[in-house]
Amino acid sequence: MAAGAEAAHRAGALKQQNKPHKGRKPRGRAQRRAGGRVPAKTLSRRRRDLTKPDRRHQALQLRRQRKEAVLAEKRNLGSKDGPPHLVVVVPLHAGVATHDALRLLQSDESALVRKDERAEGFVLLCPRFKQRWRFVTAHVGNLHAVLDLAKVADTLLFVLDPLDGWDSTGDYCLSCLFAQGLPSYALAVHGVADLPQKKQTDAKKKLGKAIEKRFPEAKLFPLNTEQESLLLLRHLAAQKQRHLTFRDRRAYLLAQEAEFVPSHDSDLVGTLKVSGFVRGRTLNVNSLVHIVGHGDFQMTQVDAPPDPFSLNPRMAKDQQRKGQDMEIQDDSVNGVVEMEEVIKVLMKADPRRQESLQSEVIPDPMEGEQTWPTEEELKEAEESLKERRKVVKVPKGTSSYQAAWIVDDGEDGSEEEEEEKNNMEDEDLMEEASQAGESSEEEEEELVEEECETMAVAESTQDDLYDEKLDEDEEQMLEKYTQERLDQMFPDEMDTPRNLPARVRFQKYRGLKSFRTSPWDPKENLPRDYARIFQFQDFSRTRKHVFRQIEKEETEGAAVGWYVTLHVCSVPISVMESFRQGLPLVLFSLLPHEQKMSVLNFVVRRNLGNNETVKAKEELIFHCGFRRFRASPLYSQHSSADKHKLERFLRPDAALVVTVYAPITFPPASVLLFKQRSNGMHDLIATGFLLSVDPDRILIKRLVLSGHPFKIFSKTAVVRYMFFNREDVLWFKPVELRTKWGRRGHITEPLGTHGHMKCHFDGQLKSQDTVLLNLYKRVFPKWTYDPYVPEPVPWVRSEQQLPMQEVEME
Repeated sequence: MAAGAEAAHRAGALKQQNKPHKGRKPRGRAQRRAGGRVPAKTLSRRRRDLTKPDRRHQALQLRRQRKEAVLAEKRNLGSKDGPPHLVVVVPLHAGVATHDALRLLQSDESALVRKDERAEGFVLLCPRFKQRWRFVTAHVGNLHAVLDLAKVADTLLFVLDPLDGWDSTGDYCLSCLFAQGLPSYALAVHGVADLPQKKQTDAKKKLGKAIEKRFPEAKLFPLNTEQESLLLLRHLAAQKQRHLTFRDRRAYLLAQEAEFVPSHDSDLVGTLKVSGFVRGRTLNVNSLVHIVGHGDFQMTQVDAPPDPFSLNPRMAKDQQRKGQDMEIQDDSVNGVVEMEEVIKVLMKADPRRQESLQSEVIPDPMEGEQTWPTEEELKEAEESLKERRKVVKVPKGTSSYQAAWIVDDGEDGSEEEEEEKNNMEDEDLMEEASQAGESSEEEEEELVEEECETMAVAESTQDDLYDEKLDEDEEQMLEKYTQERLDQMFPDEMDTPRNLPARVRFQKYRGLKSFRTSPWDPKENLPRDYARIFQFQDFSRTRKHVFRQIEKEETEGAAVGWYVTLHVCSVPISVMESFRQGLPLVLFSLLPHEQKMSVLNFVVRRNLGNNETVKAKEELIFHCGFRRFRASPLYSQHSSADKHKLERFLRPDAALVVTVYAPITFPPASVLLFKQRSNGMHDLIATGFLLSVDPDRILIKRLVLSGHPFKIFSKTAVVRYMFFNREDVLWFKPVELRTKWGRRGHITEPLGTHGHMKCHFDGQLKSQDTVLLNLYKRVFPKWTYDPYVPEPVPWVRSEQQLPMQEVEME
């Protein structure tokens, strides 16, 4: 026992080692040390750390608020306090009888109907449902009118054919509407009851299959009887409204009536009085309004005439009797209905608070000067400019990289534009010679046409005349198609001119060690047009600030649902002429800064149904949110880098970024790109969305000069056909070379006087390899923005379409 007691227990090697406990300081001591001060993080954490019942109660309250907001929106739309429910009827087939379908919607005996012959629609007042609707028929042939009506419509009512559903024109219209953004919609089919009894079931099944592709969750409403028309009206009144983001933050209006009052100075410009219901947001008289397709304007006054479509039965009957008893005079000058009524002036514009129409910055040439220069300083500046021009004109070969890439600042703006055109089109001397030959041939043809006499042409010779007109278009299309194919096979490659030194032809280009990592200052060598645009220090922060002000602050003005008359000043008479022709007149209020010009970038994809070659700087028609304008865009790759490679053509297989000068628009906003044909029709080219408003986005045009290995000695090779004189080889010596098979190298020295050069690579070349030299230059879009877009030639329905030759001849 004694021996056992003396032997102590020893822990083994695998004994568990527990972490020693660190004593926690008492909470009272920390609170006394803080002296009552509580950190900000603790406060925010206490607000977030709610108990489970509190979190459940908070979620229930938010759910109730959203539900009440949806119900309030449903009840307000079409009620006595809100604007009439605007329903745009879109027939998707040439065989649809729109008048018969609208007649069924007017069949309710308790409802009052006010016809609107100008818009081919009517206003339906239904006191039993306490609802009022305005139905407007859209002509699918005029695509601009359909898109403009869809921008302000509460509901789109698509009317289908019982046999085919929709034709090719209707399918094209649906593609454009889906790209722009669909509001709430409903599908109706008229004429199923007129089919034989055996074919009705098959027709319904066929329509159901066709609808599943375009509208997977939609319900098809038959429209054959009065009862079915009442069910459709109830569905329109009760369905949930879909929101379009570009119109939810702006006030907008569809003109019910319009009157043009010419100014004292000219009959072509005057004040346009537009009457309609305010929708979206409260309309302030001091803000600017945009008339879709015509531009931005100021308002001088807002009137509040009596509501012509009141739901009160007594007022409605009194107005109907007054309308029957009153003598309506049609003004021959303005073409509007004059009614002697007492009109209340709601508000007038305040010149101190009114938004300015200034869209461009007026550049000051002396902005950077602090003092006025003396005569001696001016003479010294002229002498230094002359010396600089002499030095930079044709410099000898230098060893310094910076000296090798000096930019000649003494060039005129016209020479820069011509250089950019030449660089963009990539024309060499052979192409210029061929174009000169073509121009001489065209002059000879014009002389021959002048000598010819006019005479009646037989039908057999009309085909020859048609071919002559068609040959010119086909030659242009063929030339563009071959250029696109060459650009796909040999991207950015260009032949070095032989009669002009390469150091002169490509003097605005520079070499980069790495396109991804090499720096490029975004403020370097900016064009003069950049002095005219506006730029935000932080566009996303400005956008959030503007949207936060809209949500929080209550603007003064005409509330949603009021029937008002807007006095829009300095409007051209062409706006009134288009309204007289039956085209919709749509107005949107502008947010702060949205009248100012800047550089807009859009992400677009080619439309699958269009395969036409589209070159950079070709004029296109843009539908951006609520705007419609013309511009000549540039295309570039969509990447996350700080430099983006220019694309010479709109690629069909990738998403590209389109860059144009245009007024500022706050995203999100959809964009549609159309191209106008020679016959006036518009084709959908691409669709996408607004990416950013950023003038600092760098677009880099790449130019590739190619050479052929003449002699190969392991890692050294003699390359020819890239340059044709010794000075060019010395000039481009600092630029790194690469090959199509992945080798990299540099120019060692020139050989002889014919442009041969000795090059060293990181591996042995193959005889079939090609040596490439990359040059880069920043490019900018052209200032071709035009807010006025002419109306397109109406589309011809596929069933009633004439042969293409006859359409072109007309």
